[in-house]
Amino acid sequence: MAVDSLIFISYKLRYTEAMKVLVVEDHRQLADLTKRALIEDGYVVDVAHDGQVALDMFDINSYDVIVLDLMLPEVDGITVCRTIRKTDLDIPIIMLTARDGLGDKVKGLDSGADDYLVKPFSFDELSARIRALLRRGKKAEATILNVGELELNPATKVITYDGTPLPLTAKEFTLLQYFMRNSGRVIPKSELLEHVWDMNYNGLSNVLETYVRYLRQKIRECGGSADTIETYRNLGYMLKA
Repeated sequence: MAVDSLIFISYKLRYTEAMKVLVVEDHRQLADLTKRALIEDGYVVDVAHDGQVALDMFDINSYDVIVLDLMLPEVDGITVCRTIRKTDLDIPIIMLTARDGLGDKVKGLDSGADDYLVKPFSFDELSARIRALLRRGKKAEATILNVGELELNPATKVITYDGTPLPLTAKEFTLLQYFMRNSGRVIPKSELLEHVWDMNYNGLSNVLETYVRYLRQKIRECGGSADTIETYRNLGYMLKA
């Protein structure tokens, strides 16, 4: 418990925690390494391996930042960036490419990218650039989430239930935020494990059930109902909208 508390304190001090990132990279090993590095930095990460899948994911999900490769199958990164900019002028986009020519950099920035990172790059630099864009951009203000009596502020990492602070550990915070972003729909267990932990996470025993139980208990202690998070047998969980 003491270690978990220390993790939570560290978590509250780090701005990047629980922000949602879409990584668009066709090199699967690099995509996996980038995802793991960003998860370690506290982000929730989705991955798309081609441009069309990235656009489809962007249409149905809400992201705080996009890390976008220039050279992609199906739809190239320039087209992806321009398409996104037609509907969202604010979301930070970092363009990744193996090319280091000035012309490619200009094309990337002209298409709507906010920053440009040449491969190979360090994950520390990528994370630093993401933090800089989030601080500078409109997304840094982070829309407050409200579901019923629950209120979550992604910027301050404060969650309340009917005005009462809800003390959560880092993983509980990330899990509840994912529930709140997807309230009103049944979320499969596999999706929760992939987005809150890691797609390669092997602890499929009772880890998710344990954390859902923790959340229910803490909501109940604040005067709420444990049924706020409903179980759908053999399907998953849903946070009531």
